[in-house]
Amino acid sequence: MKIVILGAGQVGSTVAYSLSNEENDITVVDIDSRNLKNLQDRLDIRGVLGHASHPRVLVRAGIEDADLVIALTSSDEVNMTACQVAYTLYNTPTRIARIRSSDYIENPRLFEREHCPVDVLISPETLVTEYMARLIEYPGALQVLDFADGRAQLVATQAYAGGPLVGQRLQTLREHMPADADARVAAIYRQDKTIIPDGNTVIEENDIVFFLAAQKNIRMMMRELRPLDNPIRRIILAGGGNIGSNLARKLERDHHVKVIERDPQRAAAIAEHLEKAIVLVGDCADEELLREEAIDTTDVYCVLTNDDEANILSSMLAKRMGAEKVVAIINRPAYVDLVESGSIDIAVSPQQITIGALLTHIRRGNMVRVHSLRRGAAEAIEAVALGDKRSSRVVGRAIEDIDLPAGTTIPAVVRGEEVIIAHHDTVIHDGDHVILFVPDKRQIAAVERLFQVGAIFV
Repeated sequence: MKIVILGAGQVGSTVAYSLSNEENDITVVDIDSRNLKNLQDRLDIRGVLGHASHPRVLVRAGIEDADLVIALTSSDEVNMTACQVAYTLYNTPTRIARIRSSDYIENPRLFEREHCPVDVLISPETLVTEYMARLIEYPGALQVLDFADGRAQLVATQAYAGGPLVGQRLQTLREHMPADADARVAAIYRQDKTIIPDGNTVIEENDIVFFLAAQKNIRMMMRELRPLDNPIRRIILAGGGNIGSNLARKLERDHHVKVIERDPQRAAAIAEHLEKAIVLVGDCADEELLREEAIDTTDVYCVLTNDDEANILSSMLAKRMGAEKVVAIINRPAYVDLVESGSIDIAVSPQQITIGALLTHIRRGNMVRVHSLRRGAAEAIEAVALGDKRSSRVVGRAIEDIDLPAGTTIPAVVRGEEVIIAHHDTVIHDGDHVILFVPDKRQIAAVERLFQVGAIFV
């Protein structure tokens, strides 16, 4: 696929890195030659220096025969204009734009074909807000990912002593769960080593376990792996940007929420749009302020500024002062593994969350949801099975008869409103939403081929 990426900032660079490893022809446009040079030194891509929405620059980038343009600059207006130019002058088939302003997002008619033709809106701030809200909804979860409009969820959690399934074979899970509840362990990570589980696999303490279940059964399955954490009541959000203000609005009805914002004008603007949350003017690295706000009795401390170093230092300070759980946004991939092994309980990477939303619209083979996992090394995919046994490699076949790539598993199938936890003899039907865990991203092309409908495969 020939792809033009507009913007070589943090999000654009992450997208370029991910897509360049998949045999795509990538060109990146940016106004900063240093950003382009850094990318070209690491990746096999073309770089074009210039303004992303200018037709001459887009022509130099190869827009005339591009399959896809992804506008990821820091300016909503530039991204919108670039998509308009790509559609009007060059009829680029698919146009994706990063849009940050809620004023634009709340008026979707703007992006219809006859106005500003954007096929897919990507709002990293909205995606991160929803992601962090799910983490707070399930105390003890390291990741919570939605499939089939939330009917099924993939959850990552750490196994602790005291969980009934810890130290037991997975085949004993059915003995613990009620007859009308079911779940499937999709993968286990033990000291960064991937374990593809079967019935004889034993869960060990400190394993990172990815399991999939219907939404109503998530807490029941978490109880099998660890003692359940207390419900979250007190939350402090450090940083009143788009993510901080939107998250406060989302959480304030059911939780006691405080927001720390250092800019007095921004703090006043946030306070006007919040009903119950308290907005404080101050520095999240101010030890005295954190002490005054009883950080030692806070259930979750979320650090959401744009400064990685400030986020890390504030998180370490809060943890040392007694915060129960610390969650921080970390933009630089190199920092994520480093900080999660220390004081920060969960490091959230906006780039990895955003790339999953983008991949959903780039993958071939009827993919409707893609989540990037393990710093991009693995993926969880929701694909729609279409066709019949003659035209599809999966429809009409039991899972044990499907030629899945090495290590890839199908933990569940969603059929209408029903979440079916998959077993070896589960047969895939036309229209099923099949959820796959792919621990090795190099197998993605093979997964895509499985869900492409052909004239005849039998």
